[in-house]
Amino acid sequence: MPHQKKIELLAPAGNFEKLEIAIYYGADAVYIGGKNFSLRNFSGNFTQKELKEAIQFAHSRNVKVYVACNIYPRNHEISPLKEYLSHLAKISPDAIIVADPGVFMLTRTMAPEIDIHLSTQANTTNIESVRFWHQLGAKRINLARELSLPEIHAISQCSEIDLEAFVHGAMCISYSGRCLLSSFMTMRDSNRGMCSHPCRWKYAVVEEKRPDQYYPVGEDTRGTYVFNSRDLCMIDHIPEMVAAGINSFKIEGRMKGINYLASTVKVYREALDSYYQNPDSYEVKTQWRKELSKVATRQYCTGFYFGNPSETIPFYEVDKSINHQLFIGKILRSFNHNKVLVEVRNKVFKGEPVEILTQKGPSREDVILDMVASDGQSLDFAQPGSLITMSLNGSCIANELLRKKIPDTAYKSLIV
Repeated sequence: MPHQKKIELLAPAGNFEKLEIAIYYGADAVYIGGKNFSLRNFSGNFTQKELKEAIQFAHSRNVKVYVACNIYPRNHEISPLKEYLSHLAKISPDAIIVADPGVFMLTRTMAPEIDIHLSTQANTTNIESVRFWHQLGAKRINLARELSLPEIHAISQCSEIDLEAFVHGAMCISYSGRCLLSSFMTMRDSNRGMCSHPCRWKYAVVEEKRPDQYYPVGEDTRGTYVFNSRDLCMIDHIPEMVAAGINSFKIEGRMKGINYLASTVKVYREALDSYYQNPDSYEVKTQWRKELSKVATRQYCTGFYFGNPSETIPFYEVDKSINHQLFIGKILRSFNHNKVLVEVRNKVFKGEPVEILTQKGPSREDVILDMVASDGQSLDFAQPGSLITMSLNGSCIANELLRKKIPDTAYKSLIV
């Protein structure tokens, strides 16, 4: 194994706004998708023109861009796929993420100068598979989620290729994310970017001769979550992931909002920086755990990394000790030390206490002193979608986010 490079923090970017947020809060690289041929058709994604602009924007800030092309195409899609790959070759992303062997070979032909990264959808679980893809020309492999850290370490010791693994986010309970439930139940193919997430629905068992009697599969009185998993969170285990030989820590969530994205990128950026400052005395800061608890989650676990399948079993009780937050607005620009232009995302009232997610350091508490509409009218409240000038006690800058505390009862509805 070669000398390990500094770990890359890889963040999702489902649209241009998310790209900007990921970069602002500290991502080393982002993964994005075009309007077709990636597995997140409902995340917004980028037109071909936007892909070029996104790559230029990121490269101007020394951030790498990987374009997901990890669909399993059908015959009729091969011709447009070739055209798409030719376009990617011209705009020079840092890598193209693929899963299908046919797409892999087409990428080598149509975009020979672009690195190829293998998606987790390819189910790479052993060293021989890693060697196979490496010999074909892959530069990086996102290993199967089912692997433990000792298994990953064994692969890293016997391979020269970069290894990527998830550090945070939702986990599809099907084998390496390849699921047929959505296709059968809603005619939306999860392996083609249209998953309806049926693993997160509530289920019950019906006995053949008792058609009107529903029996919960589990003991949860609110319903049953047969397939769903808790969310992955490895903030407490950064040293173990580094020791396993992982080169890139990937955050899941191209379809997630910018509040989730900002929080997770910020926390893992600070954690990685702290680790490299003094690896032998790395400690998890309370503020990191607190920050990650503020975004909607189905409770956290360590996935399969420590070989304990019970880690993925759902837990749906709301922790009342957590200060759950609602994202209320994004700061577009500042006018002076305490006046900012805000794009409102959830209803907000004058006089409300708010929390500001800063680029570095702990979140800062503040209060809304005044709100003014674009026509100069003073407002008692502002609705989602409006642009307002907001006066606060302290100063803020563009891309910082505003949040407010929400009751636990409201938080339950966010856990989906």
